Amino acid sequence: MIDRDRQALIEAYIDAYNRFDIDGMLATLSDDVRFEHHSGGELGVATDGKGDFEKLARVGAAMFAARRQSIVAVEAVGDTLVATIDFHGEVAEDIPEGPRAGTVIEMRGRSEFDFSGGRICRVVDKA
Repeated sequence: MIDRDRQALIEAYIDAYNRFDIDGMLATLSDDVRFEHHSGGELGVATDGKGDFEKLARVGAAMFAARRQSIVAVEAVGDTLVATIDFHGEVAEDIPEGPRAGTVIEMRGRSEFDFSGGRICRVVDKA
């Protein structure tokens, strides 16, 4: 069974992400939050603590002219909630050795969320 309060935290985090509301995202996170982004089975970036997360979130937000995450499903795996998420984004400006401005990126991934003290304490994105 999925804890509704925890699912509501995930939904608030995703909603803030979609609105480019970094402060709203931070409000859902514990001070010692751990964030990881994995792509193709490789760890690409990781942060520890709200300060480092905020820096990464601001850089990430600037990369997109538009972006949207949509929750497809949420399942409980022990104390972790795992969300299947569809992502749609439009790149804002050319990324060196990456996509050019205007490129549309669409993919499905999974995000794992752990909780402590009524906040999200760990987010692991896997694309």
